[in-house]
Amino acid sequence: MSKVVSLRLKDDLLERLERVARRLGRSPSGTAVLLLEEALRQRDYPFIEFRDSPVGRQAYLKGTRLAVWQVEWLARDYNGDVDKIAAHLDIPAVKVAAALQYAAAYRDEIEAARADTYHAVEELRQFLPSLRVVEVDAASA
Repeated sequence: MSKVVSLRLKDDLLERLERVARRLGRSPSGTAVLLLEEALRQRDYPFIEFRDSPVGRQAYLKGTRLAVWQVEWLARDYNGDVDKIAAHLDIPAVKVAAALQYAAAYRDEIEAARADTYHAVEELRQFLPSLRVVEVDAASA
């Protein structure tokens, strides 16, 4: 269920919202909802931030170049051992834990981000036919 909420925006704020909406290919209203949702999630998960990526907006771990789905994927190699993952990435364990908590709360979003990234690799192969993806077992690396 959804409800209509009316907001009064200053002209300059509306112009900024419209610019962002154009970049995202959304309506100003849809963009406002997206940005509000992201802001509320960032309040709930302080180590998470949202960024534009080649495959769309994604949750990232603050202070790193890691998308949350990447941390969660690595966790599978380490059986969810936060300390080992943190050591592998050379980041504080609290950040790894935050990424895994976010991934658990938004499982569908994380799975979609992973799938979108794999599709992006396939699209790159159209332009770079010799592109190879190399996977390494993180636990033995």
